[in-house]
Amino acid sequence: MFTEILKGFVTTGKVAFQPAETIQYPEQRKPVSARFKGRHELKRYDNGLEKCIGCALCAAACPADAIFVEASENTDAQRFSPGERFASTYEINLLRCIFCGFCEDACPTEAIVLESNYELAYTDRHDAIITKDKLLVAPAAGQPTTPMRVEPGTFDRPVPDMKNPD
Repeated sequence: MFTEILKGFVTTGKVAFQPAETIQYPEQRKPVSARFKGRHELKRYDNGLEKCIGCALCAAACPADAIFVEASENTDAQRFSPGERFASTYEINLLRCIFCGFCEDACPTEAIVLESNYELAYTDRHDAIITKDKLLVAPAAGQPTTPMRVEPGTFDRPVPDMKNPD
């Protein structure tokens, strides 16, 4: 019994005299693992179109029922995604989300991705419901952010050539 107590003191002594690892948060951030599942993001194609086609497979795969998707039809006058539909409403309740990644696995277009953002503090329950506006990743510089216009009859491939409405 005495030997076990002595082993415990030796283990504690080894750790007690090691220098403490201090990170000056928020100026410095500790890198996260490649497999870390943080806050969700909705991705876009290179031409600015949303990858989400409003299929709601992510909502069906979510075991916590934290995702709500409502789809609407794209038109030639206003196009948000390359498919026939787009997600007009996309909400994730982060209070219910268990960050399992099933939504990411279920998405056929790889639109929803759990990224490395781990700052998820909220002072109000309504702030924990992340809407589409907050989920969408801003397009690269020079990319369109408004709905795009397609000439009728030119929608013949998954990601059509788009023109900005001016």
